[in-house]
This record gives sequence, C-alpha cells and structure tokens, in this order.
Amino acid sequence: MGPPVSDAGPLLRTPLYDLHVASGGRMVPFAGYEMPVQFPPGIMAEHLHARSAAGLFDVSHMGQIILRPRSGNTADAALALERLVPVDVLGLGEGRQRYAFFTNEHGGILDDLMIANRGDHLLLVVNAACKAEDEAHLRASLSDSCEVEVLADRALLALQGPQAEAVLGRLDPKAAEMRFMDVADLVLAGIACVVSRSGYTGEDGFEISLPAVDVAVVAEALLADHRVLPIGLGARDSLRLEAGLCLYGADLDTGTTPVEAGLEWAMQKVRRTGGARAGGFPGADAILRQLEEGAARRRVGLRPEGRAPVRGGAALFAAVEGGAQIGVVTSGAFGPSIEGPVAMGYVETALSSPGSTVFAELRGKRVPVAVTPLPFVPNRYKR
Repeated sequence: MGPPVSDAGPLLRTPLYDLHVASGGRMVPFAGYEMPVQFPPGIMAEHLHARSAAGLFDVSHMGQIILRPRSGNTADAALALERLVPVDVLGLGEGRQRYAFFTNEHGGILDDLMIANRGDHLLLVVNAACKAEDEAHLRASLSDSCEVEVLADRALLALQGPQAEAVLGRLDPKAAEMRFMDVADLVLAGIACVVSRSGYTGEDGFEISLPAVDVAVVAEALLADHRVLPIGLGARDSLRLEAGLCLYGADLDTGTTPVEAGLEWAMQKVRRTGGARAGGFPGADAILRQLEEGAARRRVGLRPEGRAPVRGGAALFAAVEGGAQIGVVTSGAFGPSIEGPVAMGYVETALSSPGSTVFAELRGKRVPVAVTPLPFVPNRYKR
C-alpha cells in the first residue's frame, strides 16, 4: 500500500519517516505530510524532556529556499527582499539570521519565515503549508534581480533544550561558540551541515539543515545521546505556545497585520520611519499607520481558570452573559510546564492589558480567562 491520501492528494513523507515508525511514532497528516504527533513516552513527557534536557524534532517538511543575487552582490538580494518584507534585511550581517514575514497589500501576513545571510546568498526557511505559494511569490516579484532556488534535497532537524549545546558540542565543539541567531557551518557525524542557533520552543537550541540523504545518520547520532528524545508535533505545539510563539494559519494569517499580532519588535526602525528604506513593502501604508495610531485588536496571552484547555476557535466576550463577541482564541492547549491551560488569541485593544478578564465560550458556557503577558514560560536563548 502507498501513503495515505488526503483531500489534497497523497501525503508526503520526510526522509526520517522510517526512523519515526521504528521509534514508535504515531503518524498523522500535517501540512501535506505524514508526521509523528507523539512517540511512546507521550506528549506530556516529551514536552517536559525538551524543557529539562534535549528534544529532537523533524522539521524537514519546512521549505528551504536560496535567494541568490544575479549581480553577485548579496546586498542587492537583501534590498530586493525588502520589497516583500517589512524588516531590515540589508543590515543582517553575514552569519546571522532574522525573523520576518511576507505581507500583502492590506498589511496581512502571507507567511512568517527566517532569513539567514550566508555570505553569497540568503537562505530562507518558510512554513510547509505556504512553501509553494512563497516560492511563486518570490519568483513573480524578484526574478529580475535574484535567482530563486528551492532546496528540495535538504532536510531540517531541530535540537532544543538546555542540554542542546552539550549534545551538539560532542559532535562539533564549534556549536558552543554560537549565540542566538548565529548561523554557521558545522560537521556533524561526518556530514557538512548549516546550523542556526534558533528554534520554536523558547529554549536554547539549534536548527540543522543538511542533505536529505544524510539526515538519518545525523538524527541517529543525536538520538544515541541519552539526553535526547524524539519529539512529535503535539509537544512541539505546546512548547511553542508556552513560549508565546505564533503558528501560521492559527495565530497569523492574511487578515492579520504584524501590529495586531504584537510583532512590532521584528520591524526595525530603518523600515518604519524616515529614510530611503522606510516603507516600500506591501501593505506599508496600513502597517505604518497602525504603528503610529495603534490597532483595533491585539494578540494576547490567555490563562483560563481551572484545568480545561480553551481551544482555538473559541469565541471571547467581555461579560459572562450577553454582549457582542470581542475576540477569538487562536491557539490553546494544556501547558505541562506550568501545569495548567494556556492560550493565545485576539481581543479588542481596550481589553488587551494584562490583568483584564474576558470570557471564553467552552462547551456552551462562558468561563473566565485572564489576559496574561507573553511568554508563559521565560525564554532561555543564549544571547
């Protein structure tokens, strides 16, 4: 039998599919792929292990794209990409990485991504569900000045947790020299890898880009360390939620602006006000106006009372009875690190201050939910 078929056609498999199955992974459809949602220890144990030791995540479903300047000058690729993102790409130093997002003409977010300066080219990592659209967007917008190359033969691993540096350092001691958002060439188990000190859990950690044909060798070398467990999508989601990190398609979408999402920190001053490089990206008028005047709604952290999670899609209200809807939950789960439910969502700006109480609709009743600062668990990046 072949792989399962979804509404969009047959599900794809990452190069680590066989290793996941051999490790007892429970495979589910995700972004067009068969991915492990959990392994035998279970989501709770996997989550806590990533917070206390090190977890290995297969993120090979993500898209990896090279943007190479036709002129041979990487600054030209940076300036070209700034036509599509409201962040400072030109100021990104060689060997450094930055968070960004593509915007549309209304200021909504088409996708969020990572941009790395690799010296003679830019390396972009984009979301799995958006990678075809992102490639088309780049080709349609930047082909005059850049070559767009999709790295279909690359895999991506994430090693996350307080023991990640010690684990990776056994394979290449240069890992310890890296700081948050550094990008470097390391050799792991004899394989040349492009490694960034970044991740999606709020913990210290690394993301490892390498040839797909070699990914099993490196994954097995990492899993041979007693401090490392394989981690599935379930714990990946609860870890990123506790860290206050957005999931595209849930917390971010084409109808949500970076200002509404609380992502002003990712838009550097040089792209915001004055100067030749301010604005110039899709939706600049709307986004710059919201930066100046504020947005009507804001992404917030939410702590429901009790132990029952309030899931994405739940309506939010200002009062326990009556009144119009004032927001919506976009992500919600049980937070193992804080032993209680956590959520994120959007509320009217007047109700977005920490300490405000709103009410979520849960099984036909409205339950109190406290607006809470993000992240729920302090970030532990190595600065």
